Amino acid sequence: MPMARGPAHREDAAPVLRLRGITKRFGALTANDDISLDLGRGEVLGLLGENGAGKSTLVSILFGHYVADGGDIEVFGRPLPPGQPKVALAAGIGMVHQHFTLADNLSVLDNVLLGTEPLLQPFSRRGGARARLLETATRFGLAVDPQARVADLSVGERQRVEILKALYRGARILILDEPTAVLTPQEAQSLFATLRTLTDDGLSIIFISHKLNEILAACRRVAVLRQGRLIAVRDAAGTDRAELAALMIGRRVASPERKPASVERGVLLSVRDLAAGTKLRRASFDVRGGEIVGIAGVSGNGQAQLADALFGLLPANRGEIRVNGERVAATPRAFIRAGVARVPEDRGALGVVGDLPVWQNAIAERYRDAAFSRFGWLRRAAARVAAQQIIERFDVRGPGIDARTRSLSGGNIQKLVLGRVLITAPEVVVAHQPTWGLDLGAVSYVHTQLLAARDRGAAILLISEDLDELFALSDRIAVMFRGELSAARSGWTIADIGLAMAGGAEPVHG
Repeated sequence: MPMARGPAHREDAAPVLRLRGITKRFGALTANDDISLDLGRGEVLGLLGENGAGKSTLVSILFGHYVADGGDIEVFGRPLPPGQPKVALAAGIGMVHQHFTLADNLSVLDNVLLGTEPLLQPFSRRGGARARLLETATRFGLAVDPQARVADLSVGERQRVEILKALYRGARILILDEPTAVLTPQEAQSLFATLRTLTDDGLSIIFISHKLNEILAACRRVAVLRQGRLIAVRDAAGTDRAELAALMIGRRVASPERKPASVERGVLLSVRDLAAGTKLRRASFDVRGGEIVGIAGVSGNGQAQLADALFGLLPANRGEIRVNGERVAATPRAFIRAGVARVPEDRGALGVVGDLPVWQNAIAERYRDAAFSRFGWLRRAAARVAAQQIIERFDVRGPGIDARTRSLSGGNIQKLVLGRVLITAPEVVVAHQPTWGLDLGAVSYVHTQLLAARDRGAAILLISEDLDELFALSDRIAVMFRGELSAARSGWTIADIGLAMAGGAEPVHG
């Protein structure tokens, strides 16, 4: 999804934004360590870094949500007073968050006007505001109906409203936080066309994303943060994915290679005419041993309800789930006993109990097994041995098996969850967003483990909003749209799957 990188940035031109020596500490943690960075007029600057690298802290300081412990900021040559979001807005800084901040029950115009008029003003200047909004929308190619209710808009349209909110308030520097995370490929292409128009008009953009291909396509320069420090600034034309990934995590990362399945077995997971909760309307599919079936879709289309039903957390309104030909009752214990290994979306809330030690979480789904229980008493020694085996085999790094699990990093918690379910060599694995929020090294590790389970003959259902992940791992892919699941098949193109994610293809039920 290439886009023009905007006008050439002259080295002698005064930057529109200048950060000098920005430092921020939270207790013993230094979130930003002496960061200095410039942004040119009409430039798209990529900001890369793992979770915890300091990206969010840096833009929060820029937007006035945090006050830096050291350093200063200049916007259009003038000092920016710290800790005042209203001042940042008045200086021309706008931000579009990954999770939209819109009131669904209000119109587009009402959302744009929120916070722009005094509460005690006797009348609203809606007529003039509507005309100004339409003029801004036309100028930048952001077509939207001012009277439309936000709840009725697509995800891509809601993002347009967020950008219009910033432009309406006079933003000349726009911060985009993971702007394509919830978009279809077609919506992402439309966003890039909008960015082209914005930069041609002189707007400057900080583009935060974990998608390296998009960073390279959209940005003129790329700034890389690691552990709170600015590690490097690269011209996008002179770098590549491999170098950026190595800069982010401090070492080269090899992506696992998916080869044709070496083991072919019968159907191990079968779902027929399944409806659950309020969003999952109909899903039918089979997963055979030795294959990975991916489920794609924009967030909120029923994938979470499907995962909950397959974890035994949500009873079916209709339909059935069979594992190895047997129907499974709607309880977590029944699914675990049936041999379904579960990797939940929220590893912190559903995957582990953070206040329990690592060793207890390591056997949390098997503590009733004879190996760990005798006459109702937990066999602590056996449990600790099993936990140590998981830690060593799945490279779980941390202070040890007696430490509270919440003290582990997100990637190591995910390794613990993955090790707990895969060490038993399960026949069925349901993985929901298994790499969400993980750094590139941990992502590569998780992918390697899932492919190894597939090659061993397990049936794997992969529910993910990351198309790169789905294309890298899946043998077949199905698409969820408004609670209905398409047929799972191979041979999707990015364009085809994007249309299906937006409702452009009728679901085909098995």
